[in-house]
Amino acid sequence: HKKQNVSTTSPVPVEPPPKWFGPTGPISEDFPEEEDLILTRKLTETLQSYDVYESKQELQHRETVLKKLETLYKEWLQEMCDQMNVPEVVKAKVGGKVLPFGSYHLGVHSKGADIDALCVGPGFLDRKDFFTSFFEKLKAQKEVKDIRAIEETYVPVIKLTYEGIEIDLVFGRLAQKSVPEKLNLLDDKYVLGLDKRCIRSLNGYRVTEEILQHVPNVHNFRIALRVIKLWAKQRNIYSNSLGFLGGVSWAIMVARICQVYPNATPATLVIKFFKVYSTWIWPVPIQLHRVKNCLDRNIWNPNVNPSDRCHQMAIITPAYPQQNTSVNVSRSSLAVLTEEIERGTLLNAGTQMTMILSHILRHYIVLEASYMTEKQRLEWVGLVESKVRILVGLLERNRQISKAHVYVKSLAGPRKANKKDGKSRMWLVGLDLKEEVSAYLKDQLFCVLCTFTAISNNIAMRNF
Repeated sequence: HKKQNVSTTSPVPVEPPPKWFGPTGPISEDFPEEEDLILTRKLTETLQSYDVYESKQELQHRETVLKKLETLYKEWLQEMCDQMNVPEVVKAKVGGKVLPFGSYHLGVHSKGADIDALCVGPGFLDRKDFFTSFFEKLKAQKEVKDIRAIEETYVPVIKLTYEGIEIDLVFGRLAQKSVPEKLNLLDDKYVLGLDKRCIRSLNGYRVTEEILQHVPNVHNFRIALRVIKLWAKQRNIYSNSLGFLGGVSWAIMVARICQVYPNATPATLVIKFFKVYSTWIWPVPIQLHRVKNCLDRNIWNPNVNPSDRCHQMAIITPAYPQQNTSVNVSRSSLAVLTEEIERGTLLNAGTQMTMILSHILRHYIVLEASYMTEKQRLEWVGLVESKVRILVGLLERNRQISKAHVYVKSLAGPRKANKKDGKSRMWLVGLDLKEEVSAYLKDQLFCVLCTFTAISNNIAMRNF
């Protein structure tokens, strides 16, 4: 046997791979130049001119309200422990947390906006207790107004106003006896094995926190997202329930731009947002990280789940189980969204953005929901609004309609002379037609409206 030479030199150290904040590497890691900083300063001034920021006093009031709600919630948990004869050792450690999520937790809420908050509870509680016992406790507080429980919805919620601030409370149970003070809800162990309603409730917070953890610069992300949210609202395309995109969809889209331009200023991020998405090929998905188990049927995957193949857009949440936030987008609303994003490429980030609708539609359908009492306004009007996208879907089936664009802000309806106490809310649905209005087309539209009215009335009879 020949004697082998053994090298005495130390192994060359291998540098760790660069950290990526997304599923792919950056498009550009260029640092900003002086011009980019100037544009960002102008962009910030534009935001301030729209009065979107709250004062320190208003922000402190929000924090105080959340602390008061958490105190009430923890009191209720103790009361439930007594009622259920829970052992003292369990009662002492039951805990309880109220965690804000959504735009407030992202740090991009507008002045006067509501707060979404998650109430985390132990596994021995029943969901029904939250919507009955805790509901009654909240209702008894003099600071609480306009409270109502909405259980038969995708994410069950208690809506209320506390000291002038609108709050949406959702409830999520953990599969354990207590809620620890230091709770990392991003750990998937907390959602494995839970029922779907609890997972959806917990994921409001989990998705928001994941977004913040998947951007390289939170400060720049917040400014850019504020601009995009303001633009989307002014352009009449900010509404998940009416078939456009809601806050979480816009946040994921902006976060992805932040990932591929990690060192860009907010002004550059806004410009890149329009540039990238104006050429995006939908429904190619937007994701903030790679999905580990692609065969899991609980997550969005058109290769595994046939229903996912019907989606016009795919903007996927970063928390397990990953879901599409843009399922309500229709053929018409996708056409409007792509048109508006393409128009956005003409915006100069340093100018005062003209955000008034410039595309005037000649034909409109007016949808009116009448009510007599405040209770009817809260329940009936809300139900009708949640079904407007069904009307858009019915209209899209007509080949003579190339696009149906809902005006997302409802309007106060005219007072009826014969109904002094009656009020109403109206929604406008603009139509792009491929031909002039004919008697035949009018008959078709009349049939569509009758169908929608019948559907809405049937839903109302089941709910009220």
